[in-house]
Amino acid sequence: MEWIERLNNAINYIEEHLTEEVDYNQIAAVACCSTYHFQRMFAYMANVSLSEYIRRRRMTLAAVDLQGADEKIIDVALKYGYTSPTAFNRAFKNIHGVAPSLVKKGGVTLRAYPPISFKITIIWAVLL
Repeated sequence: MEWIERLNNAINYIEEHLTEEVDYNQIAAVACCSTYHFQRMFAYMANVSLSEYIRRRRMTLAAVDLQGADEKIIDVALKYGYTSPTAFNRAFKNIHGVAPSLVKKGGVTLRAYPPISFKITIIWAVLL
């Protein structure tokens, strides 16, 4: 079950680096496999690509930042790696269905994508 622990360590690494450029090679190193195999394994097990998972997590945290603090939208965009307000707005709308400016005003329902974790459950069935 050591590989499940390695996958969860890789998720922890991603979570710790969401406000930076996430290095796929380093994620794979944490999981003790190649970048290619980690991306394939992650997509298979999580049912979403690694890049999409990271995008969803960043947009979830960005939504929290926009709701709770008096941060400017451009500051939140920069915090999560978007150098263009247009690119941030497009990514935000793709995930949440509304513009970041509407979130600042309040009263908007948003989607949340919490961090994933991996576990394995073994069920024994006895046939008589």
